[in-house]
Amino acid sequence: MKLILTLVLALTSTALLPQSHADFAGTPSVASKMRAHAFRLKPGQDFMIEIRKWAREHKIKAASIISVVGSFKKVNLRYANQENGTAQEGFFEIVSMVGTFDDTSEHLHASVSNGKGETFGGHLLTGNIVYTTAEVVVAELEDAKFSREHDAASGWDELVVRTKK
Repeated sequence: MKLILTLVLALTSTALLPQSHADFAGTPSVASKMRAHAFRLKPGQDFMIEIRKWAREHKIKAASIISVVGSFKKVNLRYANQENGTAQEGFFEIVSMVGTFDDTSEHLHASVSNGKGETFGGHLLTGNIVYTTAEVVVAELEDAKFSREHDAASGWDELVVRTKK
């Protein structure tokens, strides 16, 4: 609880931090007020398609997953250092989900467990189909804007955080 309270205070107390500063690696960071959103996805919906649709409809420029509770009947995750996803059918509890997204892109990871309690996780792709429910809580960072830009060091399009104008 203390960690959650610290996170909420850090995200909402913009008077305590400069609007923009460089962290230890010299990359820009932005202090921002936070607005929480909560919604539910229903059986048969594709999690990634719906989160993209929701972000576009609400013109979300910077957001993070706070919590997701629910289940999938199909999962499609890309495991570490693999080119393609691995799709499975069955019944899976959503154990955790984290990540950042905006109205044009996302980077989400999920852990799920099967009926034996075996847990696995990876990079969330399309094809994660809700079984009974997915209760989603999102933090919108009102003063920030995310983009993804090529990073020569990683070879991937990586998160860039700017002050929203």
